[in-house]
Amino acid sequence: MEQYGKILLIAMPLFLFLIVIEKIYGYYKGEDTAPYMDSVSSISSGITNAVKDVLGLSVTFISYEWLVSKVAIYHLETNVLAFIIAFIVIDFYGYWTHRLAHQINFLWNKHAIHHSSEEFNLACALRQTVSSFINLFIILLIPAAILGVPSKVIVLTLPIQLFMQFWYHTKHIKKMGFLENIIVTPSHHRVHHAINPVYMDKNHSQIFIIWDKLFGTFQEELETVPPIYGITRPAQTWNPIRINFQHLRLLISDAWRAENWKDKFTIWFQPTGWRPQNFEEKYPVNKITDVFNFNKYGTQNSSHLVYWSIIQMFITLAFTSFLFNNIAQIGLPGIFIYGCFIFLTIYSYTELMDARKTSVFWESLRFVLAIGILFYYGDWFGLNSVISTGNYILIPYFSFSLFVSIYFVRIDFKKPLLAKS
Repeated sequence: MEQYGKILLIAMPLFLFLIVIEKIYGYYKGEDTAPYMDSVSSISSGITNAVKDVLGLSVTFISYEWLVSKVAIYHLETNVLAFIIAFIVIDFYGYWTHRLAHQINFLWNKHAIHHSSEEFNLACALRQTVSSFINLFIILLIPAAILGVPSKVIVLTLPIQLFMQFWYHTKHIKKMGFLENIIVTPSHHRVHHAINPVYMDKNHSQIFIIWDKLFGTFQEELETVPPIYGITRPAQTWNPIRINFQHLRLLISDAWRAENWKDKFTIWFQPTGWRPQNFEEKYPVNKITDVFNFNKYGTQNSSHLVYWSIIQMFITLAFTSFLFNNIAQIGLPGIFIYGCFIFLTIYSYTELMDARKTSVFWESLRFVLAIGILFYYGDWFGLNSVISTGNYILIPYFSFSLFVSIYFVRIDFKKPLLAKS
């Protein structure tokens, strides 16, 4: 928990720096692929995922250490060979968990958030799930367990392999020659994120493209078919927490409404997107049928809302960094209270980004929680020991944030849209 938080303290500024560089480069080249509101939503999703992981809000029924104790026929030392084996096995594991998430209805819920952006940029790499609470596929690490790869090697290699998937979420890097035959490139991953029929459910590999070529899921990016991004049932919200549970909500509704008991049970294990017979007519949901002719979500907002959303995102990053840097000092149950505050913050300002009037309620709830924390603890989880005027900064900020939400709902949302997001 604490170690992963320290790793993220290094990774987050690096990712943010590269996102800004991509934005500047796109603007300079006249090909901006990162609208502000989309990027704020993506980064906010990354924050929720990071907080969830750091707080350990997931369960693994079968631990890797238990697997090693049962199936190891050899025990490797912590050396270069162990890391190489771990990396290859984790990449194999990643291919299959990724592929299954695309093919099984209930597993798609945890992955839909990553595909929900209708853009393709570095920020959308941060759209990661908070809805996956159970790790079902640790058994796919059996090859590493048989060789006795130490658990600490697996623990170190997992985030490295994950972070290495960041760079290829971009439209600015074209095909890369001979590397196209070895590693996953931006061209390969553009195909994966596309909703064009020819590209759907292809290129599931994470680092080595060989897995797709071995198991028949490879598709080259075609010059005649430009990739169109998103999900066929568009999210139509900037709120990453809403997106995380949209598909699950539809599954629960369909299972409840199904008259056939077989459908109530099998809907969870059917191919992704499957619904009982005639449900598309009886209970229609918004679905993209022509990928070249649909309106992207939220392409316009007032410039004031865009700038305020960016400010809120950066302030939330500061709050999150303080949590990750002080996990041990904050302790239990403080870190979970802090985690609730982060989730509530993101829910509040992304509801505001969606121009929902209920955002005032969520911001009011955040205000009450924040002021309650300050009065109960006397300061913000020890912030006064770092900044003596911490309380005098935070109380005006929380008050101003609530005032701004009220302003947008009561005044700004009634004005004509002025600026692109």
